[in-house]
Amino acid sequence: MSTVLIVDDEYLVADILSFALEDEGILTVTAGRGQKALEILDRERPDLIITDFMMPGMTGIEFAEAVRAREAHRTTPIMLMSGAHAYLGANRSDLFIEVLEKPFEITAFIDKVKAVLKLDS
Repeated sequence: MSTVLIVDDEYLVADILSFALEDEGILTVTAGRGQKALEILDRERPDLIITDFMMPGMTGIEFAEAVRAREAHRTTPIMLMSGAHAYLGANRSDLFIEVLEKPFEITAFIDKVKAVLKLDS
C-alpha cells in the first residue's frame, strides 16, 4: 500500500486531501510545517510527498531542498500545491514532479496522485 506525506499548515486542507486519498486506499500522514515533516520523513518513508508553498518556518521549496539533501529521499517524488506562488515551483523541475495551483478540483488531484504512484484510476 502506498503512503503519501501531506505537508500543509492549513489543517482543513490537509484533512480534506488526506480523507480523499484514504477513500482511494492510500495511506496518509500529515504535518503542519516543513520541520515536522522532516522529522516524520525517515520514520514513514512515504512514496510521495505533497507540500504547500507558504508555511511557517520554511517554504515548500526550502522543504523540498531539505528532502533532496537526504540520501534516502533524493528520488522521492514531491508535488507542490500553491496559489500565488505556483510559478516558483514550476521553475524547479529538479524538486517537483508536479505543481498544482490552488484551488484545484479534487478528482483531478486524486488522478495526478494515482498517476505518480502508478495506481489504477
